[in-house]
Amino acid sequence: VHLTAEEKDAVLGLWGKVNVQEVGGEALGRLLVVYPWTQRFFESFGDLSSADAVMNNPKVKAHGKKVLDSFADGLKHLDNLKGTFAALSELHCDQLHVDPENFRLLGNELVVVLARTFGKEFTPELQAAYQKVVAGVANALAHRYH
Repeated sequence: VHLTAEEKDAVLGLWGKVNVQEVGGEALGRLLVVYPWTQRFFESFGDLSSADAVMNNPKVKAHGKKVLDSFADGLKHLDNLKGTFAALSELHCDQLHVDPENFRLLGNELVVVLARTFGKEFTPELQAAYQKVVAGVANALAHRYH
């Protein structure tokens, strides 16, 4: 991902304030509610029958945190996202058969949640930088599919 030094500082600065458990759970929960076809990958998570059930599901919250922990690892390796996410790309492609479009959708949900969480602090410039990052992560996760 090509970020200016200023963009990188802004992304990392905001990330230092992110509660990965809350933001991760909400981002994954929103993905499952807004794009219900993505739920097929999470059938083992139990009750996903309503928005309330999804958003309060402890397995959704736990997996959302896991996802953001991996995302945080990617933030430490912005110059090598494909390498950083190679194993996860392989897992999601070869074993889980996740549609790579879902990575882009989840990235967009993460941006929505960051905007909700940080309000005016999440400026259009910061959003633009985060969009670059989530697109880069989504591309890295989809790399195995190509």
